[in-house]
Amino acid sequence: MNEVRRRARRRRRQPKARIIVSVETSRNLPLLKDYQAYLRVEKGLRPLTCEAYDGDLKTFAEFIEGRSGVLLTAMQQDVAAFLEHLRAHGIDQRSAARKLSCLRGFYKWLLLDRRIHHDPTVKIESPKAWKVLPKSLAEPEVAEMLERAQMNAEHPQARATDLRDRAILELLYAGGLRVSEVTALSTSDLALDLGRVQVRGKGDKERIVPLGRAAVETLEIYLREGRPHLARISSARISPVRQAPAARQDSTRLFLSLRGMPLTRQWVWHIVKMSNAQASPHRLRHSCATHMVEHGADLRSVQLLLGHADISTTQVYTHLALGRLKEVHRLHHPRATRQRVEVVGAPGPSPLGTGEEQPPVAAKSVRKGLHLVSSASESSNPDRPIIFRAPSFRVLCERVGNQEPDPPQFNPTRRPAEEPA
Repeated sequence: MNEVRRRARRRRRQPKARIIVSVETSRNLPLLKDYQAYLRVEKGLRPLTCEAYDGDLKTFAEFIEGRSGVLLTAMQQDVAAFLEHLRAHGIDQRSAARKLSCLRGFYKWLLLDRRIHHDPTVKIESPKAWKVLPKSLAEPEVAEMLERAQMNAEHPQARATDLRDRAILELLYAGGLRVSEVTALSTSDLALDLGRVQVRGKGDKERIVPLGRAAVETLEIYLREGRPHLARISSARISPVRQAPAARQDSTRLFLSLRGMPLTRQWVWHIVKMSNAQASPHRLRHSCATHMVEHGADLRSVQLLLGHADISTTQVYTHLALGRLKEVHRLHHPRATRQRVEVVGAPGPSPLGTGEEQPPVAAKSVRKGLHLVSSASESSNPDRPIIFRAPSFRVLCERVGNQEPDPPQFNPTRRPAEEPA
């Protein structure tokens, strides 16, 4: 009797497990494929961004499957449990916030497509993440990298790859390009006679990036002496039968490998690391923006150069330009220590009433607190007063007797003089 009951229990459990598996495989995968097509076609996102979103959604789908659910039936408790699961496994808060942003975009799409009636991510707060300042290299470090690459390229036994590596480093620093933008460049994107390059960034947005003289000359040498050798290797490897559109597109890429194939992002990263162990392609991009801000470039110009959609992304580089910040504070703060400055007075009539116009008076002023102390030169007129403007009141310094007049006293009992009718 007991054996019969055990068999009946097994029969009851088996169909339930099979139904869950069939529901998971039949709903989640087609849903993810539809969302990938939406991101590529309608949103116009780059392939790497689509792959990152797909990985985040598959991670959440796997977590939901462990709770015997699917993506369409996820609730707010499931999303909160997923974030807690990430925190328990040591996932950084910035990564968790990115995964939550991916889920919000996914369920917003489902809501607009009328596949669900409630968004489970509405009342979920994003994890608080610390703002990390981008790391950049100092100007001497970048100059050392470029000089080392120049020495290798100008060597009598320099190879085509040395010319290519120098051109990549110059382009990364001169234009502030992303590594994916560098690998996607074609020879038709260059306009070296105009000193610029056309770049296709995130979301297939195109922008024009100006280049300096050093970068233009380096690219011209690479196109004249280095790339033809690598292109011959590429044409020899591709047979006439394999002349597909993809192969023809690869042959027009700007930077080629030793085998004649387009360079990958990993190989560009390796080239930068071989030049400086502390550097990376994106750190060179940060260095380009930081050095421009330090030399007085406005944020709007830096935003256009880097291709940022929002200027708040570019404002982070103002925190890195500490030298510029200190200089502005020293020049404009009333309590800051200033160096000696030359003060030139405007010419005016003689104070003695002679009617003769006096030459400009040159004096040196030093700020001490809120007062300006002047020291007139020997050739200046000792009888002429010099007026300075202090942050709080006007100070009139009399040269005769080196006396400083007292500020006017306020008398509350005195009434103002009546104006004549």
